[in-house]
Amino acid sequence: MSDEFKIRLLIVDDEQSIRRLCMTVGESLGFDCMEAENGESALARLEEHPAHMVLTDMVMPRMSGLQFLEAAKKFMPRTEIAVMTGHGSVETAVQAMKLGAYDYITKPFSPLEELRLFLRRMAEKVRLVEENQFLRERSEAETELHGIVGASAKIQDVLRMIARLKDNRAPVLITGESGTGKELVARAIHFRGSFAKRPFVAVDCGSLVPTLIESELFGYEKGAFTGANKSRQGLFQAANGGTIFLDEIGELPLEMQGKLLRVLQEKEVRPVGSNERVKVDVRVIAATNRDLEAGYKNGTFRKDLFFRLNVVTVHLPALRERRSDIPVLVHWFFDRLSAERQVTAGAMKCLLQYDWPGNVRELENCIQRAVALGDQSTIDIPDLPPSITQASTAGQSSNDNQADLNTTDLEDIERVTIQRVFEHVKGDKGMAGRMLGISRATLYRKLKRYNIGNRRTPPTTHQLQ
Repeated sequence: MSDEFKIRLLIVDDEQSIRRLCMTVGESLGFDCMEAENGESALARLEEHPAHMVLTDMVMPRMSGLQFLEAAKKFMPRTEIAVMTGHGSVETAVQAMKLGAYDYITKPFSPLEELRLFLRRMAEKVRLVEENQFLRERSEAETELHGIVGASAKIQDVLRMIARLKDNRAPVLITGESGTGKELVARAIHFRGSFAKRPFVAVDCGSLVPTLIESELFGYEKGAFTGANKSRQGLFQAANGGTIFLDEIGELPLEMQGKLLRVLQEKEVRPVGSNERVKVDVRVIAATNRDLEAGYKNGTFRKDLFFRLNVVTVHLPALRERRSDIPVLVHWFFDRLSAERQVTAGAMKCLLQYDWPGNVRELENCIQRAVALGDQSTIDIPDLPPSITQASTAGQSSNDNQADLNTTDLEDIERVTIQRVFEHVKGDKGMAGRMLGISRATLYRKLKRYNIGNRRTPPTTHQLQ
């Protein structure tokens, strides 16, 4: 984990002397410490300021330690909660552990070093869990990057842009049709770069309730509007130091576009109901399936915001513009589903001829359906959705790759794609596998099958330009 990771500890006890003692020990260990005198106020504190660790007394007025533990675990299951109990209440402490408590410690603390060691051991577990969570998220993001696969020139341009932008803090605008993988690219830019350990917050602007957009993005103060019973930070503050991904930015109302522009210019937000501005350091990556340039010309999108966001543009091609990548993607989805399947020539012909209005997302759904409905070895035409099998072949040529879409030889298409990538990376099998999005074992099997990598590689029937 980053050195910036700092554990937040909440002490819950109705005795002020115990709270002060525990906070002193916690602060000596480098924790950010908070206190609450009962379970109800502790739950309120946790809603406003989530803690990594909680140390709570078992016997408190109004809400017992067990009741607090049960309530806290429901909305903060990852928070480690330990209990303090008297010597005669060990049975209750054991009951607490059955409800998910980390451990228990008896009062009075004698010697005080016992409390120090207890909190240190608890913190080690928290750090381990956080580290594993971070590595898992990063691993998932890197695996997702492998979903941006293919040998086509357009998709390789996208991968090169990701490599250039990963350490850059300039705003990025990702354009492309729905289903082309815009959030995948945003995550790849963030998690592949030097800011990977910082927050990544994704916001679907199209799903935000218009009346609540400002409070969601910038936060609000207690009493700012009906129902605002406590202050809450917005998504920009949650992303501070990292990246905020604003998906479908074209869906924002004009009034909010102006407020977003001021945030980008001044690098600060003003929560709803507050007169104070809060500084934020956030890289903004926006995405849209709309033509924002046409939008500012017809008055539905602010021109100044467009130019502020459009510092660097990454355009994701539609799947129909890179048809030669379809066989590679099909096998990548098989790998993800752990499904050993062959695709008949007729089924692949259907996949190549279809226009894919839903792009890669639609192809993934199609393969999942085919795997579920097909037999254990082969995907054939009846396993594909009727919309694909009935699609007309007229006008289905690709500007990206003038492949012979009437071919019934799937192996030729696959062979040419793999050979092109293999030559491009000068025989680096690891890099070839990453570019193709297939496992090393699958790559070795394909290289052997098509005799690629040997000096006497047989010529291919179809040349994908």
